[in-house]
Amino acid sequence: MEITQLIKVGVSKAVEALYQHSVSATDILVSATRKEFEGDYTVVVFPFTKAARKAPPAIAEELGNYLVEHVEDIEAFNIIKGFLNLVVSNSYWSKFLSEVAGQEQYGKHPDNGERVVIEYSSPNTNKPLHLGHIRNNLLGWSMSQILTTAGYDVKRVQIINDRGIHICKSMLAWQKFGNGETPESSGMKGDHLVGKYYVAYNTEEKKQKAALAEAGKEDDEPTILTEAREMLLKWEDNDPEVRKLWEMMNGWVFSGFDTTYKRLGVSFDKLYYESQTYLLGKDAIDAGLEKKIFYTKEDGSVWIDLEDAKLDHKLVLRSDGTSVYMTQDIGTAQERFKDYKMDKSVYVVGNEQDHHFKVLFKILERLGASYADNLYHLSYGMVELPEGKMKSREGTVVDADDLMDEVVQIAKQESEERGDVADLPADRKQEVWRRIGLAALKYHMIRVSPRKTMVFDPKESVDIQGQSGPFIQYSAVRANSVLKKAGDWGGDVSAYSTPESQEKDLMVMIKRYPDVIQEAVKNYDPSLVGNYAYELAKSYNKFYHDIRILKAESEAAKSFRLLLTQVVSRTLESALTLLGIEVPERM
Repeated sequence: MEITQLIKVGVSKAVEALYQHSVSATDILVSATRKEFEGDYTVVVFPFTKAARKAPPAIAEELGNYLVEHVEDIEAFNIIKGFLNLVVSNSYWSKFLSEVAGQEQYGKHPDNGERVVIEYSSPNTNKPLHLGHIRNNLLGWSMSQILTTAGYDVKRVQIINDRGIHICKSMLAWQKFGNGETPESSGMKGDHLVGKYYVAYNTEEKKQKAALAEAGKEDDEPTILTEAREMLLKWEDNDPEVRKLWEMMNGWVFSGFDTTYKRLGVSFDKLYYESQTYLLGKDAIDAGLEKKIFYTKEDGSVWIDLEDAKLDHKLVLRSDGTSVYMTQDIGTAQERFKDYKMDKSVYVVGNEQDHHFKVLFKILERLGASYADNLYHLSYGMVELPEGKMKSREGTVVDADDLMDEVVQIAKQESEERGDVADLPADRKQEVWRRIGLAALKYHMIRVSPRKTMVFDPKESVDIQGQSGPFIQYSAVRANSVLKKAGDWGGDVSAYSTPESQEKDLMVMIKRYPDVIQEAVKNYDPSLVGNYAYELAKSYNKFYHDIRILKAESEAAKSFRLLLTQVVSRTLESALTLLGIEVPERM
């Protein structure tokens, strides 16, 4: 039985024996002892004061004595203000370390038979991926990795918003101002080229609005906006010229997206397209109208009344019959369940869409979807730069490709200043810099709880001394270097009977890893894994500086410390893999 479970069962039996009170082992609070106190695990005894009719320190004393006597692996205890700190036997830790060392996939939970569909990225095809998309993709990819490790069958999907007024704006601007420009003729990635014309459209619309205002016609619609609306209607009517232009420009964007995704290290099992699913949404709305779930206004628009759910009234079809985002999301959800019969569905979308997803989930519930209770919006805060917010319409966003270039370049500059990889061939240097730069970017994005707005500072992210991806990589590389220098080694680690406090700290941390994975699943929060990896890396560095490894005082100590180093290395690399981070050969 796992040690914390042994402690919980032991406390449950102690409370029954000492105070004739029944308490479930699952209700007993056990946590790792804080580093400033002696001990490995701490039991909270305050819940037992009513049954025992004694002060917490007295209860802790009695429970401690009982556990030392009746639980084999508890050898001592101490009390701090009513908290019972337990010392686990050295023999337990030797056995634990040997067991973990024999598990190639330590932390991986057995398959649980449940399928989860996770949607992330989901860009519009009128502009390239930017800084906000990077956070979205990294959260989605990392969460999918964590769910897989926790035993779920995970399917990664995205819905590509490839139709609508915004897409028509880029298309119209290219028609008006493009002069036949293509990715080949311009030397630009396709998504960058299309984004250029989205900015051009908004520049022209702003200019026309200013002219109307100057003429005292503020309420008139700019001509270019009217043309964009007309283009959308033509698209929905399958106008061949508009459809041909749409397919060409979307093709440019898809090619650009694929390049960015590959570089970022994310992928998908299936792509859904709004141009296909919005019609399914219309069918669902027609069916809902027959059941009076929706209602039609005098102008022909279709709505749903969600006032009883405190969500007000929501538009689901415009008066001209064109769909809104809600329309296609309804259709996509239904199609996705038909495809995968998932037990859970997770949407990774920014917190500006919190209300949208509350409404979507409620609509699906009203439509009688069997999966409606198992939908989750992994809401995350926006990413800002030190200089403030980005605005895609004005072309002030930070492009994802440019950002990856920047962090890799910073990694290269700092590495060259230190001379760490000067002896490597050019191609291997480039690979080291790529891994360090992307680790900096990915970790900086993931280390913050998703629900928080965050500021991304490229220079800070690459700091090898701070809480960063490169610092964790460095710790893993250091551990691997120790193992490489050791050459062939072995020995009976059970012969090492007195682990140092730093060694115990590491083992307690390693023991937490499977629980951290489950906690990250429960909270849909990859930052828990990211922060765990940092704490483990920090503890290993302290151990490395304070304790002799290769020149240990005995062969037993050396074997124990090398085995501990091996387990730390594996655990760090496993945690980094869950974050999409690769460990370089050198730092």
